[in-house]
Amino acid sequence: MTQLLTAFTVFVALHSIPATPGVRERLVARLGHALYIGLYSAVSLLALSWLFYAAFALDYIELWATAAWQGWVTLAAAPVGLFFVLAGLLSRNPFSTTARRGSSNPGAIVAITRHPVLWGFLIWSVGHIPPNGDLRSLVLFGGFAAFTAGSMMLIEKRSRKRFAAEWRQRTQATSFIPCAALVTGRARFGFDAAMTLALAVDAIAMIWLLSGGHAALFGADPLVFLTPR
Repeated sequence: MTQLLTAFTVFVALHSIPATPGVRERLVARLGHALYIGLYSAVSLLALSWLFYAAFALDYIELWATAAWQGWVTLAAAPVGLFFVLAGLLSRNPFSTTARRGSSNPGAIVAITRHPVLWGFLIWSVGHIPPNGDLRSLVLFGGFAAFTAGSMMLIEKRSRKRFAAEWRQRTQATSFIPCAALVTGRARFGFDAAMTLALAVDAIAMIWLLSGGHAALFGADPLVFLTPR
């Protein structure tokens, strides 16, 4: 558990420190945008790998009994979460801190929510909690969910401060809660190239994961959780 908590602390710090005002700008100015994104992505992947390794190294301590319906929660949530993450990463977004941050021509996914990547991770992590009724999974996925939710609130606060008087105008055609602007008529649904590519990659990834990829990577077959036990 000590290694898991340490790995999670490093993961949180790695994603929190560069997001503080001025730090990211100084790193980009010194390294260049492309090199910064490349190095940051590589280090993030290493930290994430360490986090999963630390989780799998823990003994299995059951907290609740699993049932078939819980597997369906993950099966429904995971593709949605991955789609939001991919579409968010591929789209320009004035409210995002990702590689394609930009104020002009925001992607169609922004009409659904101004935080697609973080909502995607939140949906993915919460969706993985029900069928994994053990302590290490609760710490891992629950920690992801709490960190993601906190990050959204922090970015929302900083965006309000950055846009100041323009905030109401900037957010007229988008919303914090997914689809809220669409339901109220403030935004119009669209489907652009980024969302199309995200949907295609999402479908391919899901087919591969359900065909043995998930079992090869994580030692667990998602389809097993769909059968009564």
